[in-house]
Amino acid sequence: MENGYLTQTTEKRLMLFSGRGYPELAERIAERLDVPLGEVELETFPNGEVYARYLESVRGADVFIIQSLGEPVNENLMELLVMIDAARRASAKRITAVIPWYAYSRQDRKTKPREPISARLVANLIAAAGAERVMTMDLHVGQIEGFFSFPVDHLTAMHTFVDYFVEAGFRGADDAVVVAPDTGEVKMAKAFAGHLELPWAILSKTRHAARQSEVTHVIGEVAGKRAIMIDDVIGTAGTLVGAAERLVQEGARDIRAAATHGEFSGSAYEKIEASPIEEVVVTDTLPPKRGKTSGKIKRLTIAPILASTIRNVFTDESVSAVFMGENQLF
Repeated sequence: MENGYLTQTTEKRLMLFSGRGYPELAERIAERLDVPLGEVELETFPNGEVYARYLESVRGADVFIIQSLGEPVNENLMELLVMIDAARRASAKRITAVIPWYAYSRQDRKTKPREPISARLVANLIAAAGAERVMTMDLHVGQIEGFFSFPVDHLTAMHTFVDYFVEAGFRGADDAVVVAPDTGEVKMAKAFAGHLELPWAILSKTRHAARQSEVTHVIGEVAGKRAIMIDDVIGTAGTLVGAAERLVQEGARDIRAAATHGEFSGSAYEKIEASPIEEVVVTDTLPPKRGKTSGKIKRLTIAPILASTIRNVFTDESVSAVFMGENQLF
């Protein structure tokens, strides 16, 4: 008590919690931070409603909720929202939603009349629930960051892929090329090619439906070269496999692919296994599909990136320093 006023100095507390979207990734992040995952009760009632309750006090804590929005997408999204709401009502000092894969990111604009902009809707839901910051990896388009009115840490797996392909002997190779599988990935392909000191090429495609496309032109030299296709997400793998087949027609060899998010929906595993692609490298923003395996798919962990970013956000240090100033691709 000083001058009639009660004063107190409190220490900051970092608390990590995981939803059921991908608890194994949360455990890898917690291990890197040397911080235990907090205890939270999560339940889905028989009628499908989601319930969350923290089993320890979060009052005054800097709470990070880790939830990747993979399948079942809507259940994982709702679980994230109720976890945010529960933390806010329990008086957490600050709530950061760590969303390695941001679902609905491909619905970022209207392309036809009477369509929603679902990526913006999800942003509004997260903000309404009570989050004050979002941390995510390689958004489908950079404009999604602007859908939020609070800080967004938009991280990239670019350097993880660069390290992998440098180790594989691709840097500066005369017989290698980086390929953008469509014009939307040109900026990513250029940045990736720059780090690997390689030329780059573009596949131009025509989209017939939401999940159907056809490569119409190849811009750049790919004949006789080892090709690395770089993308942000692999969904049904139809576009990826079609692009690989066109590269083979153009004389490319040893075709590989890299993508931050491996959704592998539908028959993606089977398509990749039957394709001319030698290897598909993805990160662990999404869990592997249960009961499905492919010898062509290799996973790299982004837990060190997320752990370092969480640490720097908690200590109020630079996030871009984690990436040497190159955490933005857009």
